[in-house]
Amino acid sequence: MSSSSSASSSDIPVVCVGVLVADHLSTPIDHLPAAGELVMASDLVLNIGGNASNAGMALSKLGIRATVCGKVGNDVFGKFVAETLSRAGVDVSRLGTDPNRATSQSLIVNVRGEDRRFIHSFGSNQGVVAADLDPLIALRPKVLYVGGLFILPNLNTTELAERFKTARANGTTTLLDVAIPGPADYIRQLEPVLPYTDVFLPNTDEAAVMLGENDPMRQAETFYKMGAKRVVITCGSKGSVVVSDTLRARLGTYPVEFVDGTGGGDAFDAGYIAGLLDGLDEIACLKLASAIGASCVRAVGTTAGIFTRAEADAFIAAHELKIERVGN
Repeated sequence: MSSSSSASSSDIPVVCVGVLVADHLSTPIDHLPAAGELVMASDLVLNIGGNASNAGMALSKLGIRATVCGKVGNDVFGKFVAETLSRAGVDVSRLGTDPNRATSQSLIVNVRGEDRRFIHSFGSNQGVVAADLDPLIALRPKVLYVGGLFILPNLNTTELAERFKTARANGTTTLLDVAIPGPADYIRQLEPVLPYTDVFLPNTDEAAVMLGENDPMRQAETFYKMGAKRVVITCGSKGSVVVSDTLRARLGTYPVEFVDGTGGGDAFDAGYIAGLLDGLDEIACLKLASAIGASCVRAVGTTAGIFTRAEADAFIAAHELKIERVGN
């Protein structure tokens, strides 16, 4: 596949479906406040967030036109999300407004040396249903990406599987990522859709909740056996693992100064999509995904640190990514 418009049979190379959020973030603080304690942050940031919007923004920065499909509320935060996407060059013509629900929001607390803490409201993301994909699937995009499955409460996976099946029959590559709000029977929900998923991209913490298994390679093997064509498990500072019919490997990380991990997984997904559009092989897709994911964590927020494609290519050329192939 090619990311150039002349090589594309569709005016919409990528459709990003799913979670749209207004994020309220703190720059890293020394410790969590005790009851009644005031802890100072150097800044508090209002930023766009959510899997679909993060991926769409990152793709735009990589020079790839993306359409975002999801729901916001009829409020100031919904306007902020829509205007931020539009200014970044993301197509928002399929962005819906829910008149009865507020825009989804997340409060993200960064503590130095610790993983992020999230407080989240579903809000208007509750309005996203599988039928929302139908008019976009009919346009035959090159890639259909669904992000934030399981925090889209009304996105039924059996109905999503039907849409993925149709999309693949039309020549569209399907990608799926998840977000886990707590324990549930996620495997039963995944069973219908994974056989129609070309690339499944959970992180290892999410996979551990879903499977009760902590080893990333065994996690990937399990999802692969459930039907996903490729499985990539991201592991934060420990890199990633991949399992497909042609590759089993553990990958390291690129060296960057970590500031904020928010959106790193979505940036990884966007980099992987960019590689697919360029027809790169699995290893090259993973290198590009890892570079874009690494670029994201250099700055507070989900998109501020994202490389351009030229910056990513130069970074990959200048740095080696450790790759350990695993026997079949």
